[in-house]
Amino acid sequence: MKAKIDHGAKTYTIDLSKPLDISIGLRGDSKNPLAWYLSAPEINPVKDGDFIGKVSEGASVNFNNIRFNPHAHGTHTECVGHISREFFSINQTLKKFFFTAKLISLEPEKRGEDSIITEEQLRSKITKNEAEALVVRTLPNYIEKRSRKYSNTNWPYLEEAAARYIRECGVQHLLIDLPSVDKERDGGKLLAHKAFWNYPKNTRTDATITEFIYVSNNITDGEYLLNLQIASFENDASPAKPVLYKIQH
Repeated sequence: MKAKIDHGAKTYTIDLSKPLDISIGLRGDSKNPLAWYLSAPEINPVKDGDFIGKVSEGASVNFNNIRFNPHAHGTHTECVGHISREFFSINQTLKKFFFTAKLISLEPEKRGEDSIITEEQLRSKITKNEAEALVVRTLPNYIEKRSRKYSNTNWPYLEEAAARYIRECGVQHLLIDLPSVDKERDGGKLLAHKAFWNYPKNTRTDATITEFIYVSNNITDGEYLLNLQIASFENDASPAKPVLYKIQH
């Protein structure tokens, strides 16, 4: 199933039958990835008296409660409401769902005990107005990212200048395979979040950050169309399912 999409002055051809899902599924067990010092999500059948919402227990349907945190338990998309005093909802912020995207891979630089994605690294990977969305895959890229426990690991992060450069390149939607674009313990500074959203003076309320993705090694760096899907949560963040489509030349 092929589609031709006119966007600006360009026409893109994609095969809709070959989606590349870069989300991490949510599980109710210890195999789920974790961050921010929370325990695993919970997916359990409803219990009400003698009723147990599970077909194998005699019910007519499976009927589960799900308890999770979007930021800590998997792939999620957030708006500036994540850091602002004012309330912003991702469901009201993200109104379009297809974007030109560039996937890049890079290995964060070691600086003492930190691993940092720098502006210099990004300048060699993306230029101004090259894509509406930027997908960052960090190296090394092990499949264990899909179940890694990130709390107290001091994961890699974007330096403030790197996030500012991404904004200056015109990127509206940033996607990364880490729990946060910022340092795990930064004293609440959130420098990368603020630089990307240009918060608080000239805030880009239509820009989003998607964290906790996983990009398989089978997906090559390059140009894609991105379908950024969210659940309709009236919250600063929602579980997300970003899907890439390779552009055919």
